[in-house]
Amino acid sequence: MTQQNPDPEQRIGPRPLERPAVDPSSAAAFGRPAGVDGAFSPHAAARPPLGGLPSAPPTPDALASAFGRTPADTGVRLQRPPGAGGGDAGDEGHLWSEDADPWRDPAAGAVIGPPAVPKDDDEPAAGSTRGTGALLSLPDVLFGRRVKPVALALLGVVALVIGAAGGLVGWVVARSGDALTSDVTLAQVEPGVQRPVGSVSDIATRVRPAVVSIEVRMEQGGGTGSGVFIDGSGYILTNWHVVTLEGRATPESTITTVFTDGTRAEAKVVGTDAKTDLAVIKVAVTNPTVLQFGDSDKLQVGDPVIAVGSPLGLSDTVTQGIVSALHRPVVAGGENGEAPITYDAIQTDAAINQGNSGGPLVDATGALIGINSAIRSSTGNTGSIGLGFAIPGNDAKRIAETIIRDGQVKHADIGANVKSVSADTAEGAQVVNVADGGAAAAAGIAEGDVIRKVGDRQVRNAAELTVAVREHRPGDTVPVVLARQGRELTIQVTLRSD
Repeated sequence: MTQQNPDPEQRIGPRPLERPAVDPSSAAAFGRPAGVDGAFSPHAAARPPLGGLPSAPPTPDALASAFGRTPADTGVRLQRPPGAGGGDAGDEGHLWSEDADPWRDPAAGAVIGPPAVPKDDDEPAAGSTRGTGALLSLPDVLFGRRVKPVALALLGVVALVIGAAGGLVGWVVARSGDALTSDVTLAQVEPGVQRPVGSVSDIATRVRPAVVSIEVRMEQGGGTGSGVFIDGSGYILTNWHVVTLEGRATPESTITTVFTDGTRAEAKVVGTDAKTDLAVIKVAVTNPTVLQFGDSDKLQVGDPVIAVGSPLGLSDTVTQGIVSALHRPVVAGGENGEAPITYDAIQTDAAINQGNSGGPLVDATGALIGINSAIRSSTGNTGSIGLGFAIPGNDAKRIAETIIRDGQVKHADIGANVKSVSADTAEGAQVVNVADGGAAAAAGIAEGDVIRKVGDRQVRNAAELTVAVREHRPGDTVPVVLARQGRELTIQVTLRSD
């Protein structure tokens, strides 16, 4: 029997429901509005029939070809489920592999992929109610209601405790980590170094204030040396070659003395003695430290001595040594037609260098027993090699007194030119010529005679004859022993002034 679709207008309505009575107040609050019988339409008659609903227009062929499924003749309508078989041998190596997406249909015209713009990790998830709140400011943290002051103080205490604990651990590790370091207190000798009276330190302390550095300046060049106070009036004893720059200084040259405390004072030349390399200058000072002269004739080889001066510009330098030899004749200079410097020197191994000239040589009591004047150096070496020479203090004292009193010095002279000789029959100073009207001519000394002794002084060379004669004064009559034609004879010679 054929069933016909009923007319839409003749459809049977739903079975009536048994509706209990509803309280009027509840019905007013939860009931449908007036005139509404169902949940879908205000009035059932107003809805169009099911077939009359509007639908979308058909898809254009171009879009269907580009985005639609495979043609209808393939018979593929659904994507293969995971693990489902199907397909032919040609499907091997297709996208249906273990690593591929099992729900993707290789034959599909379009594939749903990830969004074109990657999702920002910081962006809140869809549907999430959590958002970015306002950041806490410093006042909010310290004084606001978001952080309690008690909690903040407790946090500070915890941080302080952690920092102190870390520092303590680091200190312990540092102390125990290196076996080469430790906290030690070095021992010190008590009392300090003893400096008894007569020690080098004691002598240097007393002598150094009496020693000065001497600076000589001229238009072209200059030089430095040393000097020593010998009188409270400001007289300073030094070398002739220091204040005259070995005869090159002019009246316009300036002489400046520098004391151990750095005080500077201009000096004037009182007088000089080029033949013994001595000079006296004077400065205007009040109550200077003065050295007293010792007796240089009582020195013995091996006695300790101390030299003070300004070697190579190093002021206030102290060196120590001994007396290496006595009565060592030293000859220097004599260039430019000037008389050579000759003196009976004290030899010492105390370090003496350029700039020490004019400084004092003192004995173990601090007494002045010499004026440092020259050194002997090896070839290519201008420094000290332990051979220094000083003018004896007794000779320096006598000459300084004469300069201060008279402004110049006169020496005894024998009136003969000599040369050093050494032979089996005679050793001494051989007369080369005799000056007319001199002491040698008056006493009968002839050319060729060999002078071997003057007074009590043995003469072994020409320099020793000069110092032996200068030990006496002009006008003194002294016995002279000489060798003439193999015979030794003694004659009396009255010395004259140079």
